[in-house]
Amino acid sequence: MKNVRMNRRQFLGSAATVAAFTIVPRHVLAGSGQTPPSEKLNIACIGVGGMGASDVGSVSSDNIVAMCDVDWGPHTAGSFKNHPNAKKYKDFRKMLDAEDKSIDAVTVSTPDNLHAVAAMAAMKRGKHVYCQKPLCHDIYEVRQLTETARRMGVQTQMGTQLHATGEMKTFVEWVKSGVIGKITRVDLWSGKNWGGGERPTDTPPVPATLDWDLWLGPAPYRPYHPRYAPGEWRRWWDFGTGTLGDMGCHIIDPAWWVLDVQYPTSVEAKPGPFNKETFPTKTAITWEFAARGDLPAVTVTWCDGENRPPRPEGLEPGRNLPDQGGLYYGEKGIILLPHGGNPRLIPEARMKGFKAPEPFLPRDVDHYQEWIRACKGGSKPLSNFDYAGPLTETILLGNVAALAGRKLEWDGPSMKVTNMPEASQFLRRKYREGWSL
Repeated sequence: MKNVRMNRRQFLGSAATVAAFTIVPRHVLAGSGQTPPSEKLNIACIGVGGMGASDVGSVSSDNIVAMCDVDWGPHTAGSFKNHPNAKKYKDFRKMLDAEDKSIDAVTVSTPDNLHAVAAMAAMKRGKHVYCQKPLCHDIYEVRQLTETARRMGVQTQMGTQLHATGEMKTFVEWVKSGVIGKITRVDLWSGKNWGGGERPTDTPPVPATLDWDLWLGPAPYRPYHPRYAPGEWRRWWDFGTGTLGDMGCHIIDPAWWVLDVQYPTSVEAKPGPFNKETFPTKTAITWEFAARGDLPAVTVTWCDGENRPPRPEGLEPGRNLPDQGGLYYGEKGIILLPHGGNPRLIPEARMKGFKAPEPFLPRDVDHYQEWIRACKGGSKPLSNFDYAGPLTETILLGNVAALAGRKLEWDGPSMKVTNMPEASQFLRRKYREGWSL
């Protein structure tokens, strides 16, 4: 049989997957032009301070060839120091143009406001993309990224690091094995509070290290203020997605995995007071999902800030719920899943003598290496955009319902609010001149 010769970029850019990933030496592969899966990716990183620095470190098993950040100040100094040979840019568009032929994959670790434009620019060039959560700032952007990733055949991963942990997989195995039977209700919560506040009226000077115009990206122009950058952007409608967008992607993720849902049929939000600048300091949201095959209809609730779900029957007196987590109500019992922790049955007495199901989910690779492996021809990452896209849309729909001020009926496949057409204005924002998907 004639050997197929394949250059490095063709191999790494291939959408073909294999059932398992094995590192093999070059000489055992057919054809001297083929590239072994063990060859390192060339990665460009967009946003390299804060969480971006963590992401850079987590993919440093491969080659970091270029880095981009709008602020070359102290918070990015570590990434630049650790990768002195990587080319430095402030504008990701210039970086992608200049490095197009040298990079295979891109990480996006910017404020939510820039996720879509950066990830889209990379995918249109055929680059694999790792994007921090939430996938995008608004629902329209999410849908566009999901469809583009599928069309381009690139490997993708959203930054829900806990999706690959043993604790999460143990929980999924319990539910999928029928430990509590079919689930009809899930209560989720976070004690975080990314909301509240008014627009500052003072206008301090822009730090010399920061390109403020690039930091704003597609958002409407406003003067610089340290309350926006680098740390508090999550609470502002123009830049972030509030507590729900921040923690919802982590805490709703396990529910999404075990419930096998796609789009809700309705959503209702009961926010605390808020304004056009910042998110509510507390919110309660309810999504309804229709029956799926032999799975019953299910109600999923979310609350944040000082809000908490009702205490479940069977929770022992004096035992408090964790600051963040989920309660899963099945026909045969209740599971408490603390955020980042191991699942527990309620009441705790049920754990005595409990025999956990045999593990069946792989635990051989972490969240970042899942993506890197996939880029080299391995199996599809668990938090790929086909999975993470509908999850993010559903989460952001909670913010849409808060803005709309009433219960919304949702046609997910058509991306339409059916009972309040005027709420469609909240599905897609208008970009500042010079920016586009």
